[in-house]
Amino acid sequence: MNRYVTGSMIKKLREDKKLTQAELAEKLFVSEKTVSKWETCRGYPDISILEELAKTLGVSLIELMAGDRISNTNRSFNMKRIEFYVCPICGNIITATGEAVVSCCGITLPPLEAEMPDKFHIATLTEVEDDYFVEFNHDMRKNHYISFVASVLDDRVEIQKFYPEGNAECRFPKRNIGCIYYYCNHHGLFKQTVR
Repeated sequence: MNRYVTGSMIKKLREDKKLTQAELAEKLFVSEKTVSKWETCRGYPDISILEELAKTLGVSLIELMAGDRISNTNRSFNMKRIEFYVCPICGNIITATGEAVVSCCGITLPPLEAEMPDKFHIATLTEVEDDYFVEFNHDMRKNHYISFVASVLDDRVEIQKFYPEGNAECRFPKRNIGCIYYYCNHHGLFKQTVR
């Protein structure tokens, strides 16, 4: 559910930055009374100053609007924590290895939940020299297709993008592949263990 910035969020972020209401007001060229009204939910900041408000409070505009501050607790890069985000409007594929707020085409994207493959979404992996040849027996129509497959290694992710009316097949080096993820534009994200 989308909502506007909350007064409690503004107050918490202001206090975290050790700013008084007067100091915040001065930075935004508004009155101290205006900031007080925001924080007590007797008014809202105008949309024209939201970007500057977020910058002054040290958060992204998305965090400010969502009312949730995201702090990266994943200090050690770990591919086992990989999350995939797919924009339903433009098809962008975004990955993160820690908690993130991801936005594309004006909407906040949730991380996709990977499911075990069903009988219609099974990848076939064949060893070919030092690679895995990955193929799908899946329709590749304009309105129903496999959008991408990703090979997750110990230290990286490799993504192969597919397009409607093309072939859903590719090759990935065998080195340290633990699993692959793939995305059907109708049925979502699937995860298949390789080793």
